[in-house]
Amino acid sequence: MAETVPPGTQPSSLRRLIPRIFSRAARRDDVEKLVRTVRTHHPKGDIAIIERAYAVAEKAHDGQKRQSGEPYITHPLAVAQILADLGLGPKAIAAALLHDTVEDTGYELGTLSAEFGDEVAMLVDGVTKLDKVKYGESAQAETVRKMIVAMSRDIRVLLIKLADRLHNARTWGFVPPEKAAKKATETLEIYAPLAHRLGIQAIKSELEDLSFAVLHPKLYVEIDSLVKQRTPQREQYVQNVIQSVEEDLRELRIRGRIAGRPKQLYSVYQKMVVRGREFDDIYDLIGIRVIVGTVRDCYAVLGALHARWTPIPGRFKDYIATPKFNLYQSLHTTVIGPGGRTVEIQIRTNEMHQQAEFGVAAHWKYKERMTGRSVDPKSSDTDMAWLAHISDWQAETADPGEFLDSLRFEIGAKEVYVFTPKGRVIGLPAGATPVDFAYAVHTEIGHRTMGAKVNGRLIPLESELQSGDVVEVFTSKNPDAGPSQDWLGFVKSTRARNKIRGWFTKERREEAIEQGRESIARAMRRQNLPLQRLMSQDSFSQVAQLLRYEDVSALYAAVGEGHVSTQSVIEKVTSLVADQDTTTGPIDIPHIGRGGAPRDGDSGVLVRGAPDILVKLAKCCTPVPGDEIVGFVTRGSGVSVHRSDCTNVKSLMNEPDRVIDVDWAPTTKSVFLVQIQVEALDRSGLLSDVTRVLSEHHVNILSATVSTSNDRLAISKFVFEMGDTVHLDRVLNAVRRIDAVYDVYRFTSS
Repeated sequence: MAETVPPGTQPSSLRRLIPRIFSRAARRDDVEKLVRTVRTHHPKGDIAIIERAYAVAEKAHDGQKRQSGEPYITHPLAVAQILADLGLGPKAIAAALLHDTVEDTGYELGTLSAEFGDEVAMLVDGVTKLDKVKYGESAQAETVRKMIVAMSRDIRVLLIKLADRLHNARTWGFVPPEKAAKKATETLEIYAPLAHRLGIQAIKSELEDLSFAVLHPKLYVEIDSLVKQRTPQREQYVQNVIQSVEEDLRELRIRGRIAGRPKQLYSVYQKMVVRGREFDDIYDLIGIRVIVGTVRDCYAVLGALHARWTPIPGRFKDYIATPKFNLYQSLHTTVIGPGGRTVEIQIRTNEMHQQAEFGVAAHWKYKERMTGRSVDPKSSDTDMAWLAHISDWQAETADPGEFLDSLRFEIGAKEVYVFTPKGRVIGLPAGATPVDFAYAVHTEIGHRTMGAKVNGRLIPLESELQSGDVVEVFTSKNPDAGPSQDWLGFVKSTRARNKIRGWFTKERREEAIEQGRESIARAMRRQNLPLQRLMSQDSFSQVAQLLRYEDVSALYAAVGEGHVSTQSVIEKVTSLVADQDTTTGPIDIPHIGRGGAPRDGDSGVLVRGAPDILVKLAKCCTPVPGDEIVGFVTRGSGVSVHRSDCTNVKSLMNEPDRVIDVDWAPTTKSVFLVQIQVEALDRSGLLSDVTRVLSEHHVNILSATVSTSNDRLAISKFVFEMGDTVHLDRVLNAVRRIDAVYDVYRFTSS
């Protein structure tokens, strides 16, 4: 079904089919309309800052054109108008007018801050894209990350970005089809779900329909045609239902507005594809909305409608008593209406309706009106815990690709709502477990969780929670208590997954740091080096920078994990000290090896009777300490060392005079090539899990090959470097614990 815009499609044909993505704007009228709209919502607002922002933006964008041929200033004006319609204040409107100046013109952020203040500058910077040259392929992910960070400080950053994306979507007909399709996909995956999370139904619905029009133009036109064909008959039935509801309101002496709910084309398409329903089944479902004055009126209307028509069991939802994650409130019920047709009814107050249409923007506008001043940026999202969760886990997710995948899951996942024993509501992804609940309450509670009760009954930690469950977790009092690695197999929330991984990474890192520090100290004492003098100077920090590690602790960790040899670090440190301290003369480092003889290379092998000969490990069989080995004198490249059972040794034995005895003599400087094979049942995400475990063990992968057979068996081969062969056992054991992996072992050509 993933039909995209055909590359050969002419703009003229698309213009005929989908005029919505070819919209244009009238510039001068827009300025006057913008000011009027802001004055309507904010009569005492600072209109002067909007006029100044427009003047600066018009001058900065002078001469620039949109791909539609319009002057560029029409875009920031349209974005500002969308936000003004949502009810945002003058500073947000000024930021919307200036949102592209820093990115697309010579106007600098410092100048903007000086002229319009830090608040406006922060909003503009939050929506400014990062440099693609600097960030390469991860630029988009890092730009979204930057927006999320800014959003956690001020939700208006995201509102500006959504308005920016909405106006761009309205003009996708003027951009190349391939680019429009890419943007539409991104919009459906990230921006429309974010608008839904903020409760801004007006923006969410339009973004989805415009993206649908670009990605599936023929389907869009077909569904649009079907809707228009059935509209007259449907509207007549809706009017009959509305008249009946109006009679009930008159009897109750309640004032209210009643209207039919418009059908969204993308929603119809989703139900046809995802739920496999026929168009007539979807479109015949009648929906009306009743808007009244008070919460008491909402419940009174509900009772009257249930008395008139039979409600369908299990279809009543009270989102007034328990609002959704995006603060949405309403009563939902489904009844058997006139003629036996199903009618969906929503009942809400005027304030709830504003919240449903404009979401957090309405929340913001309401707070500004109540306080009569600018709102604390964080106060508007205190009721929306998911904002804090997103901000938390983005800081814990270093990989750009993993960050975007997690974001798509987090904002797109359906939620269940459970309660703490004290009645606090916690929103969790569908399929969440008591462990997810524990981490949602607090990280330390998650780490120390040892059992759980749901609705008063003890249940396993991997049990799935249902909406309405009352959850109580039991925690360990042991200060050393921590999460189980098995939890990663069933937790559903990104927060829980990241916290568990972070705990294990920290534990391993602290152990590696201590091992690395002790290893360096032992080696320095063994070589009679001035330990106190070297450790007290800044030389270790300089070596860490030289080897591109964040700090000295990261350097110690690398040594402890076998990625950097102890001797290599010591040599660099003493070299730096010798260069900086000319009064004491150079520091001699004794060579490690038999008889103190110098050794070339870093093979970890010595030739009997000739320790100074160049030795290389053969790549065909990749020998490591512990393997039986033989040496073979090559022409001009020293001695090549093979495993004694290597397939190539048989042919080498044809020249016995070139075979030589060799012995293992590994040092902290030795590095060995290792090849492993992973055999598993093929499943989604298998390769990702294997590479993640290898990277968590700080394995430097040099090459990898993956093949899958017809009987769904996956064979993966990895080649990597390793300094300590003892570390190999830990790596193999960790990979063996991955779900669906049934064998992993080191292999050679033999």
